[in-house]
Amino acid sequence: MARKQAQAAYLPQCEGPAEGRRVVALRWNDLPADVLAVLRKGTVIPAHPLALNASRQFDERRQRALTRYYVEAGSGGLAVGVHTTQFAIRDVGLYEPVLSLAMQTAREATKRPLVMIAGLAGKTAQAVKEAQTARGLGYHAGLLSLAAMKGASEDEIIEHAKQVAAEIPLVGFYLQPAVGGIVLPASFWKRFAGIENVVAIKMAPFNRYRTLDVIRGVVEAGAEDRITLYTGNDDHIVLDLVTPFVVVRDGKPVTVRIKGGLLGHWSCWVQRAVELLDRAQKEAAQSSVSAEMLALDSQVTDCNAAIFDVANDFHGVICGCHEILRRQGLLEGTWCLDPKETLGPGQKEEIDRVYAAYPHLNDDAFVRANVERWLA
Repeated sequence: MARKQAQAAYLPQCEGPAEGRRVVALRWNDLPADVLAVLRKGTVIPAHPLALNASRQFDERRQRALTRYYVEAGSGGLAVGVHTTQFAIRDVGLYEPVLSLAMQTAREATKRPLVMIAGLAGKTAQAVKEAQTARGLGYHAGLLSLAAMKGASEDEIIEHAKQVAAEIPLVGFYLQPAVGGIVLPASFWKRFAGIENVVAIKMAPFNRYRTLDVIRGVVEAGAEDRITLYTGNDDHIVLDLVTPFVVVRDGKPVTVRIKGGLLGHWSCWVQRAVELLDRAQKEAAQSSVSAEMLALDSQVTDCNAAIFDVANDFHGVICGCHEILRRQGLLEGTWCLDPKETLGPGQKEEIDRVYAAYPHLNDDAFVRANVERWLA
């Protein structure tokens, strides 16, 4: 009963005869006001990994521990079923169980508003079905991966997005081509931003030119007030958060900012990420960015190079996050669903290096003080 009541707060009621009716699609302005306020202000949204045991089976105990860690570290939401969770969860029947467990655990862990975002993938029929599943579990928005639309025309991709947006508010997702994303021009992002039920965009092309294409598209669509920009550029987190982006529209400058981050990099060392975002927002508001903050940009990027295995073209991108969490005791190992996904050659040594170089960027002490309780 409690679960049904909780879901009712997120799902608007249908009109019309009871027979044959279905739940009305969720619109962004139907979201709880406190949840929308968190999203708009900008927050830390970790991309939630998948906990597996040595047999590569779902480890619910450690999955719960991860969720508890993210909530208690101060994150303002969770992104579940996304690239860091491993897209392959769909192939082994884990999509709904993983989303359901994260929602249940998050609700048990805190009463404060959390922005819950579900990864949506596949062709239109699959993405629509996943949106319906996520909506039924109480998720507020769907992060729409377009990797499955590779080779489709811009018109086809926009139609795909419209059909999914008819089910749940969308967070756009510019995934870098190195891990399966497709190149999308400013013309696409202008049309995408014109879809009324788009509430945010995660920019993760790992490319400054393509990041600017998204920002330009949003401004040209006149959607900068409705669409909140989030960085997914794990290679450029700090500068994304402190830079004012100025785009000229109709002869007048329009300034927009990236408000928060939805990041695989923020699946670990989350307490420090929360502190970093708070500081970045304060300095951005003062229009005075310190030299120390600028120095942090290169330090965080150096850590990301190790964690994401840049030296091996991102081969160990997910396992690198797992390795940090394994060292902290949150995960038992670095296993992925695909046995070929492993740490890259020399990646462990690179993680050793950045651990030693930047001790102020890890939250090991915080995790050590709480991990046994989270695992209980």
